[in-house]
Amino acid sequence: MKLLGAILAGGQSRRFGSDKACALLDGKPLLDHVADALGSQVDSIVVCGRRWPGRACLPDRPAPDLGPLGGLNAALHHAAGHGFDAVLSAGCDTPRLPDDLSGRFGTGGYLADLPIMGLWPASLAPRLDRFLGEDPIRSMRGWAQVAELAPLPGGAAIANVNRPADLALLRNG
Repeated sequence: MKLLGAILAGGQSRRFGSDKACALLDGKPLLDHVADALGSQVDSIVVCGRRWPGRACLPDRPAPDLGPLGGLNAALHHAAGHGFDAVLSAGCDTPRLPDDLSGRFGTGGYLADLPIMGLWPASLAPRLDRFLGEDPIRSMRGWAQVAELAPLPGGAAIANVNRPADLALLRNG
């Protein structure tokens, strides 16, 4: 299966208080940690929802400020148009991804406790377009139910940096 890695990075970092994609962990931005972790598991990587030096970047689709689903939608359309079978998604705030993340999902699924992380067949792109046009809440879990993908355990074990205290725990732990 040909996989596109998508780093969803278009959020506003309200709880963090500054741009968390740029926050440093071990001297390196969080987004670069995610890119390094995904790199060995996918055929190519895109950053969705923002520009990032040295990386292929996609604007959210169909518009900015749609939350993670805008970035996922951009990645799914890119994947479908460039010969990828699926998108492995992760947030820019999950710097310590497991080495076997892509293998956990089979042909598709998402982490129940961290639904931004999943394996989404590229064929879902038109369906996500419709969902974004119909659902004003734009919930990842709502989308996963519409996409009929299986929720999998394991999200709670993956560090998700939402607040400065979360980053401090990673630095000290």
